[in-house]
Amino acid sequence: MEIPKNIKKKHLLEAIKEIDDKGAPSDAQSLYYDLIYNGKEYPPKLVVSLANKFANGIELNRPAFRGGEGTECFKLLRTHGFVIEPKQFFFFLDKFLKQANDPVVNLKVDNYPKSFRNIAVKVSFGQGARANIPWIAFLREGQSVSSGSLYPVYLYYKDKDLLLLAYGVSETDSPRYDWPVDSESIEEYFVKNFKEQPKRYGTSHVYKAYNVTSDGKRVNVSESEANNDLNQLIDFYKSIDLGDKQEEKTIDMSQKPFTWTSFSQATKEANLIFSNATIKRFIASLQAKRFLILTGLAGSGKTKLATSFAKWIVNEPNQYCIVPVGADWGNREPLLGFPNALNSEEYVKPDNCALQLIIEAEKHPEKPYFLILDEMNLSHVERYFADFLSVMESGDKITLHSGNTAISGIPPSVTLSPNLYLIGTVNVDETTYMFSPKVLDRANVIEFQVSEAELANFLDQKVIERPIAIDFLGSDMAQSFLTQTARAIETDLYKEKVNTFLTRFFNELKPIGAEFGYRTIMEVYRLVDRVLGMEEDYGEKAIDIAIDIAIVQKLLPKLHGSKRKLSGPLAVLAKLCLHERAETKDVTIETKDIEADYIRFPVSFEKLRRMYQHAERDGFTSFAEA
Repeated sequence: MEIPKNIKKKHLLEAIKEIDDKGAPSDAQSLYYDLIYNGKEYPPKLVVSLANKFANGIELNRPAFRGGEGTECFKLLRTHGFVIEPKQFFFFLDKFLKQANDPVVNLKVDNYPKSFRNIAVKVSFGQGARANIPWIAFLREGQSVSSGSLYPVYLYYKDKDLLLLAYGVSETDSPRYDWPVDSESIEEYFVKNFKEQPKRYGTSHVYKAYNVTSDGKRVNVSESEANNDLNQLIDFYKSIDLGDKQEEKTIDMSQKPFTWTSFSQATKEANLIFSNATIKRFIASLQAKRFLILTGLAGSGKTKLATSFAKWIVNEPNQYCIVPVGADWGNREPLLGFPNALNSEEYVKPDNCALQLIIEAEKHPEKPYFLILDEMNLSHVERYFADFLSVMESGDKITLHSGNTAISGIPPSVTLSPNLYLIGTVNVDETTYMFSPKVLDRANVIEFQVSEAELANFLDQKVIERPIAIDFLGSDMAQSFLTQTARAIETDLYKEKVNTFLTRFFNELKPIGAEFGYRTIMEVYRLVDRVLGMEEDYGEKAIDIAIDIAIVQKLLPKLHGSKRKLSGPLAVLAKLCLHERAETKDVTIETKDIEADYIRFPVSFEKLRRMYQHAERDGFTSFAEA
């Protein structure tokens, strides 16, 4: 079907308004592309179909015309200034591999997206003749594959059945700046793995390597993992400064490598009481996922740890913001403000510093920023924090107002930039609300408890001195901290062991409705990787420590229910946290005074035991303890 030529932009805007008012039918959802307008996503074919109703009085039959790159539908939308972006890139990656290996030479790239996440996409199978190494490059404004630029790129080495996602470096002219990463070059990768030099692109650096099936039709990795890898690299690419003033913003050579021990030592000298284990978990969790929830006993140091680290590593007070959450927060306005409905030239800013901090973080990607929400669950988190939860995974913008320029100094939209860290502290009592799985899935959750030994150590102090300020003392490690956060994960060392325990826990959690999905698996990998980065060696004990932390922070927080529902599963899960030799001694969750040598994952085991005891005593149990 030919699309009528008289459809104008006003008809398309009327179609979008109808979708806003009535919603999109379930059978009209797009599979691969979204039309982006005012920060919202719309099915492109549905917009064109409805627009014809306003132009010609009848809705177009959607199955009768095509959508996708190179079609009349997309040309019409782009002609009128609309942006169309793919939902995820994995579909095009498989398509790219098939075309590269098709016996019939096809160099056309019309059916590939022109942009992804608001940056340009360029695909090449060669010019005039098929290239030995086809590629897909992602280019910010002002960057190109041949003019001294940096860019993420897929490079397909067909003779090796190898697809690399790389920190691309243009070959024609050398860039006048470097990727701020410590990663092996493609040349080093080839020499190590193939004992030969790569045919091209040896100066680019490896972000992730994938094996391709022998027939070259698909990459041997899950869709979620491939999409996650690309999105993380693009997040990092967007955060680095590649502008004309790059030479003025090169990394200060006085910056020191970040180490968790530096912060630990600073807290001790400042009379702050945090165990090394807690500090390591806190920092590893921040670097694994920029959304962290601290829960547990009131007065156990949750807020103090968050604020102390933020104040220690920044170099200006405006890089952190502590916001007490109100019990009356029912929408996003306390954090993001709102446009004045009576005056289109005014934006009402929130009383706290949250919105300004988000804006400043976006302006200064070379600095870390911390938004700390104190007593985060005094109100329903899903109500006031919904926009944050949504864009946390998608990387999209949060729309603030419908204007094209700033109003009262507030831009039309903001992003949660990669240098922005969100930390929520939580107390659990009759005045607070429980978190939903949607919140817990998107965070690392650290529970604070005070052990008898820690309490005794505190009471034995001769003088309990007031803490000493540690503001800005770690600011010379801030850029290194950001670089470590952005570092790619390397799963070869631990993936097999982690997968074994993920499978076992999944099988036990599924019957009680607490199983996990692909996002959780990827976040477990990332958390394990960051915990191992805190250890001096990567031995069996270090890997067990990392898996233990991942279990308690990513797999257990959603557990809650009655004794009848959970007592049995909790006992089985606890058994998975013991060494196999414990079975010969009949050691179970109910065994008193278990020798430490029998427990493989002590943090997880102790948490499961407390939950089991609550279920047996109270008839109900939950991860969050009052």
